[in-house]
Amino acid sequence: MQQGDRAVATDPVVAPARRTREWAQALGLVVLWYVVAQAASAYFLGVAPGREAWLRDLLAHLLLGGVLFAMARGVLRFGVAMVLLFTAFTLGNALKLALLGGPVMPDDFSAARNLFMLLDGWQLWGSAAMLALPLAGLAWMFAWRSARAWAVLGGVAAGLAAVALQPAPASAWLDARFGDWVWNQRGNYEMRGLPIHLAQEGVRSLARRGSAPQVAEVDDALMLLGLTQPSPFVRATAAGAGRGGRNVHMIVLESFWDPAVLKAAGLSDDPLDPAFRRLWKAAGNARALSPVFGGMTANAEFEALCGFPVQSDAVFFEGRLRRDAPCLPRHLGDAGYRSFASHPNAAPFWNRINAYRRVGFEQYWSDRDFVLDDMNREFLSDASLYRQVLERVGPALQGPQPVFNYVLTYFGHLDYPLNSARPAVIRAETDNGLVQAYANTVHYKSRELMGFLKQLRTRDPDAVIVLFGDHLPSLGWNHGGYVESGLLTADRSGFDDAMFHTLVATPLVVIDGKRGPVRTGDLPIYALPALILDLLGDERDTMLRFAARADDAMRVRPLPGVHFTLDDRGLTVCRGGEPLPGCEASTAWVEAIALLKRDLFSGAQHALGAAERLRGMQTVELGREDLEESAVADEVVAESDNDV
Repeated sequence: MQQGDRAVATDPVVAPARRTREWAQALGLVVLWYVVAQAASAYFLGVAPGREAWLRDLLAHLLLGGVLFAMARGVLRFGVAMVLLFTAFTLGNALKLALLGGPVMPDDFSAARNLFMLLDGWQLWGSAAMLALPLAGLAWMFAWRSARAWAVLGGVAAGLAAVALQPAPASAWLDARFGDWVWNQRGNYEMRGLPIHLAQEGVRSLARRGSAPQVAEVDDALMLLGLTQPSPFVRATAAGAGRGGRNVHMIVLESFWDPAVLKAAGLSDDPLDPAFRRLWKAAGNARALSPVFGGMTANAEFEALCGFPVQSDAVFFEGRLRRDAPCLPRHLGDAGYRSFASHPNAAPFWNRINAYRRVGFEQYWSDRDFVLDDMNREFLSDASLYRQVLERVGPALQGPQPVFNYVLTYFGHLDYPLNSARPAVIRAETDNGLVQAYANTVHYKSRELMGFLKQLRTRDPDAVIVLFGDHLPSLGWNHGGYVESGLLTADRSGFDDAMFHTLVATPLVVIDGKRGPVRTGDLPIYALPALILDLLGDERDTMLRFAARADDAMRVRPLPGVHFTLDDRGLTVCRGGEPLPGCEASTAWVEAIALLKRDLFSGAQHALGAAERLRGMQTVELGREDLEESAVADEVVAESDNDV
């Protein structure tokens, strides 16, 4: 083997039989690895390509293995590097599928650095090893002095560059060849296999990066949304106009949900504080409809702060929020508000330093600004966070300027650890340990929340308070705890319509000062900024009402590849790529909102000046209609005169 290494490294003339034997050994290693890896993934995590995809997935791995071996110094070095690289991708994909229900996507690679801010101990070291070892293996494998190796690498780079220059045709060809299950990325992985899935979605991602929307496109989208019509929220609360200047508190609760609906779990007690139950009931047991499940809190934040839905698997704060925008903190700031954001995580996590600045926050307090005195492992307790926030913000509540106080809790992350001061008080009959751990987490989260609300409403009785869960918790591999109680199936292909609603619905409470809880009904999170402005009596023109201008009788929840509507007829799920009757209007709405979002947050922001422009266009159109009506009237008069 060492002689083979030297022979390949120095590129001598190698006997055909010997070279054939080395290729057979290398590709045989790929086949052996594939069989073992897929069997282990299926057995331990319940994740594997579908049977119909096994052959194409194996061939894709063999193709990648062949390219790597063509650049390798020998079979041994290739084998080590191949095992490290393929295992890292396969394991990472399987873990994401099992925990969050979706496979690895191209945007996950740019967001991977956030993982290292969240993990600690062996999890951190394991994740670092999954990144460092494959890179080290590739460097050790590569035949640095071989002209053939450099030629192969150059050919790969040239091929990738060609696809990047013209991604749309490549994307269309891949979709035609391997299919695209628009609303079910897990299904895409299962019918493609991992290498083809990553290649196909990577090319699609490049194809979607077109030019920024033009003025005419923006105007068409705004007209479809009814920009020139009054907001339904404003009509509903017109009597409250003039109540501006009240403080606003928004509390985003990490993984906050009602585990009492897990009937098969056999919980010994209701985890939610009875006081919260009463408050939530007074609010009509409303639910916030989140864009995410199990993670990516920043997408729920973006919706709550900027009033636009997120409908992709990527974190919007990471690469799509490229322009300063008049989101809720900046809009309120223009009216004299001071704005504070508090989150006791690492400041740059999910790019929050830049994102909070772009949406208009005046002050951002992160982990380095809080005393970490009451920790549930690496997570600061909600009780400590609330106490310290009130110490900081409290003096400003009665100050000359109103306050927008935004709090994102950290306690409640997987795997729901508690410290010795918070012993487990709820038992579960299920074997799923995460369910019992989560139920006890909610027990403490809800009680610490109600303690904070009591103080806050005493000190600031006229304030508008909005609180909601950012997303549902992960309760085991492949939706474990939810499947056990019949709330979800293991993957989206088995979802009925109600399950899409269950997947994203968390508790929502809106308190209108001394008037008490507001019965909002189930609301997409992106509708909250418009509701807050209406409760404040703020009727200024703002992009925060663009998405809320749809008919209030129909509420749309876009999700990756699918959206559903809630109206008087109930729930309608519209799956991408599967046209259904009654989905035409909501699909057009989703497309118009997506175009406006691109314009506002990464484009030229034509929409910000659109109100006056469109009103001017309407004035011209009305003037033209008046002239036409006048001309018709003149003709009628002339004909009457002739008759006489």
